[in-house]
Amino acid sequence: MNTGDTAWVLVSAALVLLMTPGLAFFYGGMTRAKGVLNMMMMSFGAIAVVGVLWVLFGYSAAFGKDVGGGLLGNPLAKLGLQGVLDTGKTMPLVGTIPEIAFVGFQAVFAIITVALISGAIADRAKFGAWMVFAAIWVTVVYFPVAHWVFDLNKDANGNNTGGWLGQGLGVIDFAGGTAVHINAGAAALALCLILGKRKGFGKDPSHRPHNMPFVMLGAGLLWFGWFGFNAGSALGANGVAGYAWINTLAAPCAATLGWLLVERLRDGHATSLGAASGAVAGLVAITPACSAITPMWAMALGLLAGVVCAMAVGLKFRLGFDDSLDVVGVHLVGGIIGTLFIGLAADPNSPAAGQGLFYGGGLELLGKQAVGAFAVMLYSFIVAYVIGWIINKTMGFRISSAHESAGIDISVHAESAYDFGGRVSGSFHPLEENPAWQHETPARTESKVDA
Repeated sequence: MNTGDTAWVLVSAALVLLMTPGLAFFYGGMTRAKGVLNMMMMSFGAIAVVGVLWVLFGYSAAFGKDVGGGLLGNPLAKLGLQGVLDTGKTMPLVGTIPEIAFVGFQAVFAIITVALISGAIADRAKFGAWMVFAAIWVTVVYFPVAHWVFDLNKDANGNNTGGWLGQGLGVIDFAGGTAVHINAGAAALALCLILGKRKGFGKDPSHRPHNMPFVMLGAGLLWFGWFGFNAGSALGANGVAGYAWINTLAAPCAATLGWLLVERLRDGHATSLGAASGAVAGLVAITPACSAITPMWAMALGLLAGVVCAMAVGLKFRLGFDDSLDVVGVHLVGGIIGTLFIGLAADPNSPAAGQGLFYGGGLELLGKQAVGAFAVMLYSFIVAYVIGWIINKTMGFRISSAHESAGIDISVHAESAYDFGGRVSGSFHPLEENPAWQHETPARTESKVDA
């Protein structure tokens, strides 16, 4: 055991956990004033339900001994983390860190992946239905996909006992472009289709972000935590962590510039929402590639992601699906871009040691990356759609039209984020008119193209 490596991984795990409250601010600021608490509660709900399931059987399902040809770890092998804590005189290790530290680090990845999905269904989903969806989806989608991508174990004879994508096929995904972002983005698209559009989608100006300082704060916390997300995935305080760290700086910087340039040319103004969204798009794209490409290529990838994602978020208006906070346009599209870019620009001298097309590697690596990206996307979309459809037909997934008009914070949680009228939060009747909602201050108008 290396104490420096262990300390870095534990700090990184704390940074990644901070990303979910950061996401709550990022998403919360982008919603209407009467939906901000519900949006933030969906992130905190994900922390609660995923944390419990991870300890019970999630870690075992993702990193237990393979029982299905690279498809799933044995969920009973380390049930309740048995064996991980049965240490005797020597703690079980993953590389140079205690396995229990690795358990914690991977737990926060599962948490934020589920939380990411919630942004697509803002203002209209029942909180109880969301919690049920989160519990089922993380069990039947995230835990297996984490095994596919992140479990790189081999037995004493060198035989693969890990996942079919990362260990078996050789897909490069350093920190979760497939398992986190494509996975969450595909599930988000499925739920958009299940729940349908918000009332007034594309027409009601009250759907504009209500608190841009929240959005900027959330983006800053996400970026701060992302250094733990990416550099922490080196599982050591070493040069690989440094390599991933600098790419996690370079790519989102370039992506921010790319997104703002698109806004300036398309809409005539660069916005704070665009700056925050561009940074996140760059972070998404560099996540799988941060150990595989040089910093120069990282900036090229960031610029590409910023431009493409800025244009992709407007497709929801043309295609007619209501992805409230652009989870599909940023996380699904950005995750695919980053995953495929590895097949083009992977440097053989990088820590990942892949050989992309631009370095004479041909199409082999690009093909593997494409298989990884689209296998995860299809699996997550199909299973999420089935789960969402069943929940919708049984307990109902969407709040009533009257409650949506009154505001989901009041109707579901009996609370209001802002008390402009001097009344106590939580004192409103679910269908009572709240004068405060008449004073929402939109952060910016929708772009002309989007409108």
